[in-house]
Amino acid sequence: MKQRDGSRARAKAWKKLKTMVHWSPFVVSFKKRYPWVQLAGHAGNFRAGAYGRVLKKFCAREQWCLQCLMQDSLRPHVPAYFGPAQQDGESYNQMEDLLAGFEAPSIMDCKMGVRTYLEEELREARQQPRLRHDMYEKMVAVNPGAPTPEEHAQRAVLKPRYMQWRESLSSTATLGFRIEGIKKADGTCSTNFKETRLPEQVVEALADFVAGDRTILRSYLGRLEELRAALEQSEFFKTHEVVGSSLLFVHDQTGLAKVWMIDFGKTVPLAGGQTLTHRLPWVEGNREDGYLWGLDNLIAIFSTMAQE
Repeated sequence: MKQRDGSRARAKAWKKLKTMVHWSPFVVSFKKRYPWVQLAGHAGNFRAGAYGRVLKKFCAREQWCLQCLMQDSLRPHVPAYFGPAQQDGESYNQMEDLLAGFEAPSIMDCKMGVRTYLEEELREARQQPRLRHDMYEKMVAVNPGAPTPEEHAQRAVLKPRYMQWRESLSSTATLGFRIEGIKKADGTCSTNFKETRLPEQVVEALADFVAGDRTILRSYLGRLEELRAALEQSEFFKTHEVVGSSLLFVHDQTGLAKVWMIDFGKTVPLAGGQTLTHRLPWVEGNREDGYLWGLDNLIAIFSTMAQE
């Protein structure tokens, strides 16, 4: 009898977790893809795992980073890692579902650093120049006047040109971070932040995200300050180029608010005992990523908003 009751309790708990999966920015449901997943560029990369975990398409580099981070001072600030997994013939990294403790959360993905491409990507693109029609189309969709007359004529751009142009549009260049997307508790999604560049534009987006709730703002501010302190002590962070990584902000109407570092597929170790400040300006070759400079600016904005 006790065994049957235990089975029922586990089944009930799993049913609740499957319901909560609907809100995850990572997870692609078995039946449909949710708008957040598609708009944030994660479509097809995630699926629901067992026992409240999520499965992310396998990346050896990310696996290595997560394994290292489980032994680092950053451990409380990243999703728990449970090793590789196989499902339907596909390989995945098995991670904690960061939304499991929230009720109808609001979510923001904030891309950190002054660039979202590795130095090696830039070098490879220059060594093998190839005109990209898809990148031209993306450029024109944002700003029809951005391509040069020559680029218009060939209806294509080179990848290095596109990558550097893309970063110059947003607060990535001006503040060291950019808002990638927001999904609010009412289900509305927005990724219309490609040209959100000025501090006042960022403040407007953040105020909308927290619905003017200063308690939530202060909670986020405290989390960000804790993260900064952990980053400044982290041996892993000091010895890695961290590019394309995001901060995931999550809060709900109960006042619970948390921040995690996510996405380590472009995080690479430095060679020869090199270390980074993560605050110095990036000059090609120095591998500085501007992560802490961006976090400093983000903290300053949250601090000002919490006081006003």
